Amino acid sequence: MPCPICDKPTETEFRPFCSKRCADIDLAKWFSGAYAIPADNPEDLEELEQELDAAQRQKPH
Repeated sequence: MPCPICDKPTETEFRPFCSKRCADIDLAKWFSGAYAIPADNPEDLEELEQELDAAQRQKPH
């Protein structure tokens, strides 16, 4: 199985990656929001908007 970041062969220590560098690149993608699961459910969107509005109201100005 090749590394999902660079397609080199994987190393057991870093599986499914080939190195710590590629594992860190993948982790950074998760932290930055580059990986996301699209939602088609309008109820999810409404709930998210409500949560964002509530969070904005709680922020001190």
